Amino acid sequence: MFLPKAIYYEKESENYELGKQLLTQYRQKNIPCIEIENHNNIEEMRKKQNSEFPNMKQNLIIGIRKTHKFQPNHKTSDFLVPYTSSGCIAMCLYCYLVCNYNKCAYLRLFVNREQMLDKIKKVASQTEKELVFEIGSNSDLILENTITGNLNWTIENLKNEPKGKLTLPTKFDMVDSILPLDHQGKVIIRMSVNPKEIIRTIEIGTSPLENRVQAINKLKQAGYPVGILIAPVILVKDWREQYKELIQYLAENLSNEAKKTVFFEIIFMTYSYVHRMINEQAFPSLLNLYNPNIMTGRGKGKYTYNKEVRQEAEIFLRDLMKKYFPNNEIKYIV
Repeated sequence: MFLPKAIYYEKESENYELGKQLLTQYRQKNIPCIEIENHNNIEEMRKKQNSEFPNMKQNLIIGIRKTHKFQPNHKTSDFLVPYTSSGCIAMCLYCYLVCNYNKCAYLRLFVNREQMLDKIKKVASQTEKELVFEIGSNSDLILENTITGNLNWTIENLKNEPKGKLTLPTKFDMVDSILPLDHQGKVIIRMSVNPKEIIRTIEIGTSPLENRVQAINKLKQAGYPVGILIAPVILVKDWREQYKELIQYLAENLSNEAKKTVFFEIIFMTYSYVHRMINEQAFPSLLNLYNPNIMTGRGKGKYTYNKEVRQEAEIFLRDLMKKYFPNNEIKYIV
């Protein structure tokens, strides 16, 4: 269980079973618990310098999710759904949550899980189509599950519903607790992968590639539908060699059972001015992901790879996938 430096909690969270449970556990471990009015506006955090980002990630916020708007999606789900957490304790240098939360991308837990799952069930029951809900777009639920048990709880409370499937991405390998559950194929887990060196130096605090692949094999053996995100593709100096080694490693180490049905998503990195400012001050010795020679501005304060560079990399990756995974679907490349 994650042991934070401090807990910041909304008073109302004590009215929920999960809130009481978490606060009791942490108080028993003598973790300072600080009452706040609103998890979205902790003045003490907002005033901190960017250099404090790694230390801020050592705190945990407990509150009530008040926004429950479902966002239509047309990739691997029908809707993006606000669920039981946002933010993360890992520190990937490109984390897209930083674009939304700036330096306040620490882990927030929302204890009104019954309300959130009930809305998913209601929406799922109102259409003839089998809907898929993305519940991990704001956080990593495999990681969160080690603190709250929310994923286990969700699977157990969804299994008897006639309609509705869930999907979530992860960079973590802690899947053992969900392997024995009666998931009935309703939960699609998509493991994000990157070359070993990129994981080690850029995806700080996440599981190694070897562990992620082992987790894929375990999940598949347990009957879960599994996908793989090659994401984000980062065009570092020797990216061709690194991504070739990655795809070869997957071909050699995924189980035959996994290789039969696994699907792929490929996503190129989007970077931002906010990332640059935080990383320069919080991680001055680490790799600078901003490369003006191959990047261009897109939208407000964001950077993507130049069209020609991006196209060259896509062709390279498609050729590799055709060679090593000729029978597996690539759902999209963006």
